[in-house]
Amino acid sequence: MNWKKEFKSWGLILSIFAFLYFTGLITPIMGGIQSVLLSTGLIKPKITLEDRTYQDFNYEGLLTDSSGNIMSLDQLEGKVLFINIWATWCPPCRAEMPHIASLYEKFEDSQDIVFLLIATDQNFEKSKSLVKDKGWRFPIYHASHGLNSSLHSQSIPTTLVVNSKGKISFYQEGMSNFDTQEFIDFLQKQM
Repeated sequence: MNWKKEFKSWGLILSIFAFLYFTGLITPIMGGIQSVLLSTGLIKPKITLEDRTYQDFNYEGLLTDSSGNIMSLDQLEGKVLFINIWATWCPPCRAEMPHIASLYEKFEDSQDIVFLLIATDQNFEKSKSLVKDKGWRFPIYHASHGLNSSLHSQSIPTTLVVNSKGKISFYQEGMSNFDTQEFIDFLQKQM
């Protein structure tokens, strides 16, 4: 008799996951849970030397902005770049977005720090919709022309900071809460 209860319990759990998966709700729910985890401060950016840190940033390449305009990366030489590569279908990407939005608000009037949130979704409209629906003000770009050697990574989200001298001063694959005083101070020192 106990195996019947176990079977029903597992059947209910699997049914709930199947419902969430097939309705597309699993991504925003998992992203929300991970965002709450980031809010606790348990996961912070690692401001340490990584394998790409202090390499020269490759300014070759084009990005498409949300209005359809094409921007060349070489226009940004001499600026501090906060670059985040993400997709709407990626729960960790969605989890860190509210924290990136909050960080962006602290620097949006800066002429020296540029935020490049590069969407990798095939359909850029999904990315634009998500950002608009959430009320985030940061600019997003689409990797419609591909990603150069500095922007290739093994996973998303991937975040880079390029200092004003064109060196990658921060590189991290995986989610993090970048809206911390430590990271804000780090970003300001990159000019």
